[in-house]
Amino acid sequence: MILTVFAGIAEFERDLIVERTSSGRLAAQKRGVKFGRPQKLGSEQIDAIKSLLEKGNSVKKVAETFKTHPATIYRILAR
Repeated sequence: MILTVFAGIAEFERDLIVERTSSGRLAAQKRGVKFGRPQKLGSEQIDAIKSLLEKGNSVKKVAETFKTHPATIYRILAR
């Protein structure tokens, strides 16, 4: 019986924690905070990558130039 009461209190406390963290996350997003991993390449670099590929350079060579994996270059192409 006591364990049931403790479990109920723990569940209630967990719900409070989830509510506070989600409201804090929304407030941060409204302030302009960006979540997630920072981008490896800036917009100028992305433009340079696209122009190099348009000129006929290979994906592998462009990836070596910018010190990224070729998959990163393919993701840029998919945008």
